[in-house]
Amino acid sequence: MTVGEIIRRPLRLFGLARGRDAERRVRDLLDQVALAPSAYDLFPDRLSGGERQRVAIARALACEPDLLVCDEVTSALDVSVQASIVSLLDGIRRTRGLSMLFVTHNLALARSVASRTVVLREGRVVESGPTGRLLDHPAEPYTRALLRDTPRL
Repeated sequence: MTVGEIIRRPLRLFGLARGRDAERRVRDLLDQVALAPSAYDLFPDRLSGGERQRVAIARALACEPDLLVCDEVTSALDVSVQASIVSLLDGIRRTRGLSMLFVTHNLALARSVASRTVVLREGRVVESGPTGRLLDHPAEPYTRALLRDTPRL
């Protein structure tokens, strides 16, 4: 499937748009995620990892969700591309007024994007609270161990 077809599919599946309206919406979504209009006719193997992630974000946004789940959204990207994706998502969050749930092992990312953080261990909540407080003053030994093991520059 081309990028246009990938993003258009949820519009068709959920009966949200067809024909020219769907094409217009896909092109608007490409613009919103900072992809060139020429990406519409490309296949994903012609895109970089960051561009593929932008296609995935556009596809997720096609159905106008209230909540966007971002599961390891930056894990396979280099640091500069990670920063551009995080910036893009923050702009989308503010513009659309939607909530985002970030699932990540990257505590630096959690600090930069989350107002609240929940630490899980084997699927159970270990600790939760405002991100700054939790990461600066963790109460639980497991959270302290995670922070101790986090690489630093």
